[in-house]
Amino acid sequence: MFVRLSAAIAAVSLLSGAAFAEGAKPTDPQIAHIAYTAGVIDIAAAKQALAKTSNKDVKAFAENMVRDHEAVNKQALDLVKKLKVTPEDNDTSKTLSKNAAAKLDELSKLNGAAFDKAYVANEVAYHKAVDSALETTLIPDASNAELKSLLQTGLKIFQGHEQHAEHVASMLK
Repeated sequence: MFVRLSAAIAAVSLLSGAAFAEGAKPTDPQIAHIAYTAGVIDIAAAKQALAKTSNKDVKAFAENMVRDHEAVNKQALDLVKKLKVTPEDNDTSKTLSKNAAAKLDELSKLNGAAFDKAYVANEVAYHKAVDSALETTLIPDASNAELKSLLQTGLKIFQGHEQHAEHVASMLK
């Protein structure tokens, strides 16, 4: 069951491309908000994992998620302040937030190994989807060179997260 729900969250994450496919490309303020929202979502999930897990590998992974996503989000906030750009909430970021809240609620009902497996499986799916959205939509559609560079740096970090999540998932089987 959790694999299907993880796939559903991943599909929603891909909306960052699909939501704008009907003609309008996302603007830099919208891209900034989508990317920031994706980071906030992963921080919230990691903090939930830190509160619920007793597995040392899951805990270490979650600690990395908090540290890395908070650092990238700080860089993003610093950049938008420097550029005097206000991130713009949009249908994609709203959908991501809504579905992430539902996922956190679902995970809150699990404990022990069931929680660990569901959390890490979701992290694998989520990072795959966000990495894909960065590669196919957010980076190509970003106009500002500094924003594009930050997104490219984030992509490298998040691809590492995906690999780390896959490794932790393989140890939980």
